[in-house]
Amino acid sequence: IGSMQKHMHVDVLCAREVVPLVEAMAAGDNDAIRECRAEIDRLEHEADEIKHEIRSHMPRRFLMAIDRRTMLEILAGQDAIADVSQDIAELVDQRGMHLPEGLQEPVRVLTKRVVAACEQGQRIIDELDELVETGFGDSEVGRVEEMMLELGRLESETDADFDRTARALFAMEEELGVATFFWYQIILWIANLADIAERVGNRFRILIAT
Repeated sequence: IGSMQKHMHVDVLCAREVVPLVEAMAAGDNDAIRECRAEIDRLEHEADEIKHEIRSHMPRRFLMAIDRRTMLEILAGQDAIADVSQDIAELVDQRGMHLPEGLQEPVRVLTKRVVAACEQGQRIIDELDELVETGFGDSEVGRVEEMMLELGRLESETDADFDRTARALFAMEEELGVATFFWYQIILWIANLADIAERVGNRFRILIAT
């Protein structure tokens, strides 16, 4: 359980690093972009090492109340946060993408809300040991379910942020030309981080229900 929580913490650190990456893109600072990518690469590698350790040592059935398959599905979801963060940083660095002024404000808002959703997912995973210690008691389960509702609210807000950002992007399509496709991919990946965090929460809900 501790390793699962540690893994999620590192995954969320990857997502948080997208915030300074966006600022570097807005400033047109290629050195800062490369530094952010290097940090995300380092964190993603650390997350992979923790993931492999968990998979190698997780027994077929453990702690009686916790299903191994569901735990591995939660782990895969957590890992996707780090992977997608890395995808964002790689494409931005490889193409030297500098954020157009018309996209800076909506992308900043979207990114901060997405990170908030990932952090809420982390708070939920941090409750796993408490759930086990209380034998999945009603009070603790109720508290976690409230946290999941908040995660769902944040994810819904990111959908609206994504729509607003995409509309701002397409309003600049003639100016940006073929780069519009790459910007759309970046924006979509950023928004997807919140979707992934919500999926982790949904898998956690299955864990509680079993």
